[in-house]
Formats: sequence, structure tokens, C-alpha cells
Amino acid sequence: MEKSFRPRYDIIFVLLIISFLCASCILRTKERHYCSDTPTTRLTLALRAGTYADVIKSCIPAFEKENNIMCTVMEFSEDALHKAVSENPEGKYDLCMVDGSWMAEFTSNGALANLTELGYELDDDIIGATKSICYSDGSLYLAPYYGNVTVLLYNKIMLKEAGYTPETVDSLEDIYKICLFQKKRHNLGFMIRGDTENNIVVDFLPILLAHGAWVVDENNYPTVNTKEFAEAMEMYMKLLKTGRAAKKNDFIAAIANKSAAFGIGWPGWYTPTRNSPLDYIAFSGKATKDGKKYNANIYGIWTLGISEKSSNKKATALLLEYLMDKNVQRKTVEAGGVPCRYSSLKDPEVIKKFPQYKPVCDALESGIYRPVMRNWKEFYTILGKEMRLIISGEKNISDGLRSAQEKLEAEITKDIK
Repeated sequence: MEKSFRPRYDIIFVLLIISFLCASCILRTKERHYCSDTPTTRLTLALRAGTYADVIKSCIPAFEKENNIMCTVMEFSEDALHKAVSENPEGKYDLCMVDGSWMAEFTSNGALANLTELGYELDDDIIGATKSICYSDGSLYLAPYYGNVTVLLYNKIMLKEAGYTPETVDSLEDIYKICLFQKKRHNLGFMIRGDTENNIVVDFLPILLAHGAWVVDENNYPTVNTKEFAEAMEMYMKLLKTGRAAKKNDFIAAIANKSAAFGIGWPGWYTPTRNSPLDYIAFSGKATKDGKKYNANIYGIWTLGISEKSSNKKATALLLEYLMDKNVQRKTVEAGGVPCRYSSLKDPEVIKKFPQYKPVCDALESGIYRPVMRNWKEFYTILGKEMRLIISGEKNISDGLRSAQEKLEAEITKDIK
């Protein structure tokens, strides 16, 4: 009799178990492979809060994906950032945003890594004058990233009412005429930021430069008590009498709302459109219509550096190179970036969509950094306090500048000792 076929369920069950185990092994292998892609390098960035940090944050995801590196962004106010980068306990921060005025201090105290030794150099697409602050003793320590530079903020309608166009505002003399015209119509003319000593001094510097003067000589010795400085201060006071001092937000609102005609500001504060009431132009650097033209736009450029205490300098240099790449920087324009690059600021497509980048480029080409000195904070604090006393009428210009000179000389002498 022929035996009938009966399936061996016990064997099938065993085979199923084996198949399941094999599949599990394959899945676990894939999981292990995936886990091996988990970033093993982690970088921490110390950045200036606001648009400056936002622009970099827009670039981070693509960098992390391409390089398998995880980045953590820490945002600080200006003073807090200075402290964080200067001290950087236990090398917590790798990539750092650095204001140009901190350069002398940070290179003297060893806070910054030598970028030249790390194999990084700046290319010719970067606007030449913006590089001047970045070198010390022939080596590169910083890269100019966000092209913050002073510009003249103005109300479009108020400018037109005074019979001017942006192209015909050629000097401080013109600005004063426009502001005086609006003052007579019971509006505000020229606005300044009078909330801190630093803001008072920085707002004044373009006016000072237009008179062919500066706060220090080539040896960083104070040059405050001079005829040219006094003339610049007189113009500053004339302009101020047509307007008033205010904090940044009130300052911007006054010009945007047709309450004030002019003020000195920064591109990071406001992004004008074709229909916005506020716009900006580059300052010509002339005190009078027939006067000499000087480089008078002040740099507030946020540069990038690598902390000397970083334990991941190679990976951080990779990040720096990525952020400074001209194609990457070109894309940051959409996020509010202001690259210090001709390829971005002279790109016809960029100018068509963001026409404000033309005056920004002009300002960057004719810009100047604040003095490269370790005690710049002490310097502007002394000068700003004396200027505040002049503005309030507690001192006349002559007495205020003489007092400032004496105190600044004492500060410089102390620093030398």
C-alpha cells in the first residue's frame, strides 16, 4: 500500500524559526550600519544672536548631512558673546563669531586659532578692505562673514519732500538741509542712538571721518582734542538739534513711520523692499558738497574664527570653509545674509530682488574698521561719556574734548605699562 504524503509541520516550524532569526540578523546588521553613521564629532558654535546667527543656522543642516557632523548653536548678546569667546571654559565653543574690534585683544590673549596653520586662506572674491582686520603678524585668524556696515537710513517721502533723490544726497551738508527742512515742518530730522556710550561714539564716527579726522593716530594714540574733531562735533550737534536720541527700535520706527528723516544704521536692522517707506544708501564720506571724499562707513562686520581651545579644530575648519564658500554664501541672501563677496553683492539676480545690496556693497568698499586696540571698550566708554556731557549741554565742545583727550591719554599710558 502506498504511503500518503504528510507535511512535517515540525520541520516547517523549525524552518520558519530559522528564517525569522536570519531576517532578524539582517535587520540588526542594517541597524548597526545605520548607527555607525551617527555623528561622532560634535561642534558647538558661539554666535551673535539675531539675523547673524539665523543665517548660519540656515546652512547647518546641509553641512551636517554632507559631513556627518553635529552642530549645536549657542546665541549671545554682544557683551555675552565677547565674554564667552574670550574665556571659553574647557574649550566648550569651537567656531566663534567675533566683532572686528575684538581682534587685538583676542590675538594677544591667544583666544583664536591660527587659520593659516590650519590650511585656510581668504580668496579674491571677498571685498578687499573687509580682510584688513583678519590678519596678525602675517597669519590669518578671522574670516569676514556678515557684511555689517553703517548705512544712511532715510524716509523716502521725507527725502522727496525736501527736493532730493537718493542719488543727490552727496554730503553731510545735504543731510543737514533735508533734516532742517523737516524740522521746520514740525517733524524730526536726524536721529541718533544715545542709549550707550558705544552707540554714541559709533554713530559719530562716519561724521568724524568725513571731516578727515579720526580717534587715534597710526600708533593708536588719542587724537580727540583737535580742530577737525571739534568741527565734526559741531556738525554732529547741528544734526542732533533737528532730531533726537532714541533706542534702536524707536529709531527705526520713527524713520519708517515718517516721523524722522535720517539716521545712521546697519543692514541687519531692516530689510527694505520696493514698497517700504524706509530705505538706505551708502554715505559718500563728504562733509560739504565741494569737500574731499573720505572712506567713512564704519565696519561692524561679524567675522568667524576658531577657538584656540577647541579640541576639534580640523572639523571646525571644515565648517568654516563650508560657511565661507561663495555658493553657500550666495544662498544665504534669501535668509537675510550679507556676504562680503562680490559674487553675491554684484549678482544681477540678487540686485534685482534685493536692490539694497548695491548701497551695502558700496559701503563695504569704502568702509573702515574701528581701531585695532586691546582697550577699545575702555576707549569708547571714556569718549562716549564726555560726548554725552557735550550733548546734554553740561560741557561745551572745547572742554569736553580736552577732558576726553586727557582721560584717554591716561588710559593708553596705563595699557602700555
